[in-house]
Amino acid sequence: MFSPILAANGGGAVVNVLSALSWFAAPGAGAYAVAKAAEWNMTNAVRLELADQGTLVQGVHLGAADTDMMAGYDGPKVDPREVTRRALDGLSAGSIEVVVDDWTAMVKSSLAGDPALFYQQLA
Repeated sequence: MFSPILAANGGGAVVNVLSALSWFAAPGAGAYAVAKAAEWNMTNAVRLELADQGTLVQGVHLGAADTDMMAGYDGPKVDPREVTRRALDGLSAGSIEVVVDDWTAMVKSSLAGDPALFYQQLA
């Protein structure tokens, strides 16, 4: 495993690229959303496990990036260079979480409310 190597070098950072779908499900993307939700919580767990050795574990959340993987997606997409820039800025600031775009910020802010209201917005 890599964590002993990071610890031997005084710590480091792990960046996990997640998704707004870590926090909700959408028709046709259920399995992906379940996997991202599990990764989000795994990121939180690994962060706790590695904190004492000085390793920062950061979760990066975004809607869709303009990559080959999202070529068939007809919706707003963020430039992948912006995702990278924000993640690196977050590392410099010691941020454990980076929310890249407005869509993802809206999804995250909806978590404190009634999920029925959020899903009505999606319909």
